Amino acid sequence: MSTTTSTPSGVSRDDLARLTEHWDEPRSLRAWFTTVDHKKIGRRYLVTAGFFFALAGLSAMMMRTQLARPEAGILSPQEYNQLFTMHGTAMIFLFATPMLFGFGNFLVPLMIGARDMAFPRLNAFGYWVFLFAGLFMWASLPLGAAPNNGWFAYAPLSDVRNNPGLHMDVYTLGLLFLGISTTSAAINFIVTALKLRAPGMSLNRVPLFVWAIVATAFMVVFALPALNADNALLFLDRRFGAHFFDPSAGGNVLLWQHLFWIFGHPDVYIIVMPALGIVSAVLPAFTRRGVVGYPLIVLAIVAISVISFGVWVHHMFATGLPQLSYSFFSAASTVITIPSGIQIFAWLATMLLGRLVLRVPLLFVIGFIVTFVLGGFTGAMFALTAFDQQVTDSYFVVAHFHYVLIGGAVFPMLAGLYYWLPKMTGRMYNERLGRWSFWLFFIGMHVTFFPMHLYGLFGMPRRIYTYGGDLGWNVGNLISTVGAYLLGVSLLLVLIGVVHTVRWGRPAPADPWEGDTLEWSAASPPEPYNFPVIPRVHSLHPVWDERTTESITSGATEDRILSDGRRTLFTSELDARPERAVEMPESTFKPLILAGALLVFFVALLLAWYPIAIIAALAVLTTIAAWLWPAHCPDEELGVAS
Repeated sequence: MSTTTSTPSGVSRDDLARLTEHWDEPRSLRAWFTTVDHKKIGRRYLVTAGFFFALAGLSAMMMRTQLARPEAGILSPQEYNQLFTMHGTAMIFLFATPMLFGFGNFLVPLMIGARDMAFPRLNAFGYWVFLFAGLFMWASLPLGAAPNNGWFAYAPLSDVRNNPGLHMDVYTLGLLFLGISTTSAAINFIVTALKLRAPGMSLNRVPLFVWAIVATAFMVVFALPALNADNALLFLDRRFGAHFFDPSAGGNVLLWQHLFWIFGHPDVYIIVMPALGIVSAVLPAFTRRGVVGYPLIVLAIVAISVISFGVWVHHMFATGLPQLSYSFFSAASTVITIPSGIQIFAWLATMLLGRLVLRVPLLFVIGFIVTFVLGGFTGAMFALTAFDQQVTDSYFVVAHFHYVLIGGAVFPMLAGLYYWLPKMTGRMYNERLGRWSFWLFFIGMHVTFFPMHLYGLFGMPRRIYTYGGDLGWNVGNLISTVGAYLLGVSLLLVLIGVVHTVRWGRPAPADPWEGDTLEWSAASPPEPYNFPVIPRVHSLHPVWDERTTESITSGATEDRILSDGRRTLFTSELDARPERAVEMPESTFKPLILAGALLVFFVALLLAWYPIAIIAALAVLTTIAAWLWPAHCPDEELGVAS
């Protein structure tokens, strides 16, 4: 179960020098803006999503401070509405999915034995759009123009008559802008996983984390158009007098909810699925065995990605739709718990049959299982129409939602952060600091959100900024606020731990955990070209497999070294048989310029500067044309990636 960092036999110093020359990017300001290296872009996703997470967390702290005591006056109703809307919007759209896609950006090429993503420039473009869309939305908060109708933006409360000003225009345009990034990333993951896998990595040898990322990418491609259509229709209603959600003119307010939740419920699994993949990636290293039931987990991932599109109406059980239709969606909401349960039992069996090594990543995995299972119990309760109608729009829903998303996403994210931090930074984290952060996070999570189940059942509605002192909610809200501050301290310790690792951590070996997937056969941090030799995979656990290790260390051949250019290998979709080498693009300003032109376009639309919007649209089209203009390719055997 060990790997090597020595120079593979068959790879000469000249080969390594040529690989470095072609793949390395100079340390300069220009290179910072033009990089297409998936590792650098992945780290930027993680840092940027972490920054937006911190802003959303500070918003939550202010909300909890306001609710700690009855009839508090820390925030006005208008300020509270903007904070809770930005909190939810940022956590869902600017933190959860981008953070997990950041892990995917860094890890998917390494896990499949590739040297970069399939479309490196598209990858860079997706990051810049994500950054600009996030700044576009957060900049509205200090200006008093932030979205203020909840992250779900229900009509008709979001139309221009009930919500004048720029608030919901920022929401619609911001999410349309961000959707460009999410879609481009999803397409990139799909093509990368299908075409860039190392020779021999057939579909039954693909790491579970990669399966989860690809399933998520397919879900994004099919779910996001509904949200984009919803936001485009609302913008047309607000800005140009359309009536898609206006019943007095033949529109329908429930159209918003149908389109939103056709996206919104798959989005829960879009968020959770890569996190579940992280759990499946972390467990083998700390149980010293492969995950039990690999084929069943793959089937469960695929089943969730399909069934999740058939449960959206369980968010609408209180809207007065026909009762017969509720029964079908209630059944689907119950059935989707089965594939999730399969994964839980597989992980438990892995831990029972393995030899546990209790380090910080495994602690967060255990915390995830406990919290996610509790959230799953309340989720099954919501599948019952009668119960859902009783607790809808109460704090019971808030409690369930946070148990699922914090339990199902944030715990695995933190497990993955500690697990791959040595690979990303080349340095080991502080174990004691990591354990403190875990216990404070675990305790803070349950102290914050478990009481919400109770005062939700006692009648406290969600989305209120204050409450009377005689309603019986005082103690529960105070406890939740104390828990929120514990959560804040725990996450501050995580940040301190990351900074400590980068600045003062001891050097990390290539494989400190004796992991089983290919990223642990690369250096820590990986070289710009990832692998001096593209591996030949013979097992589901390639780093534990002697033949795969030999293919890297002593079986190097020229067709897998590919040192005569910035090249990686295309393979067949099913069996990963070598097809041809493909030339990867150099660093360029084009992704940044295109994202900047889109930013100008959306800002101009927001401020109704339509001539400038037209000019920006022309700049977008011109940049795309320059991007796609065919480059001279001296070798007809080579393809050119975007």
